[in-house]
Amino acid sequence: MKTPVKVALGGAVAALSLVLMFMTALIPFGTFAFPTFAGMLLTVIVIEINFGYAVAVYAATALLSFLLVPDKEAALIYTIFLGFYPIIKGLIERIKSKVFQYVIKFALFNGCMIAEFFIAVKLLSIPEDSYYLFGLNLPIIFLLLGNVFFFIYDICITRLVTIYLLKWRDKLNKNTKL
Repeated sequence: MKTPVKVALGGAVAALSLVLMFMTALIPFGTFAFPTFAGMLLTVIVIEINFGYAVAVYAATALLSFLLVPDKEAALIYTIFLGFYPIIKGLIERIKSKVFQYVIKFALFNGCMIAEFFIAVKLLSIPEDSYYLFGLNLPIIFLLLGNVFFFIYDICITRLVTIYLLKWRDKLNKNTKL
């Protein structure tokens, strides 16, 4: 792939990711859903170009999200985990042991989500008492449910990459002459 095509593809993915990030302000469940979709787009960059371009697109989207997107918590979630995980997923999956892969994946997810909570409270000034409802500690419940979501998310990324490689890639390359 020639450099102008790489830059154009990277720019298109960054722009589409940023549009998804803007949608977090419009739809209530968007704080979690749209950063997920924006991050998944980066798999195309990893596959079609390389790891370095994907990191650059991720960094540009993360920076622009913090500068422009009204929902700062969504920008934080994208930056802390959902944006970079699809990029490094392939690196983690090079490890031979599936058990060790999942230990690393879940440790990474849980560490990032705990960091996101503390950064949201300290830097974004989200009141810590807003995380309690009827005496329940919502961050712990969200973390437990988040682990289930993460397991499903990891499987979805794998299946989407497989579908892309087996069905969409050749069709897109024929139509765009990449």
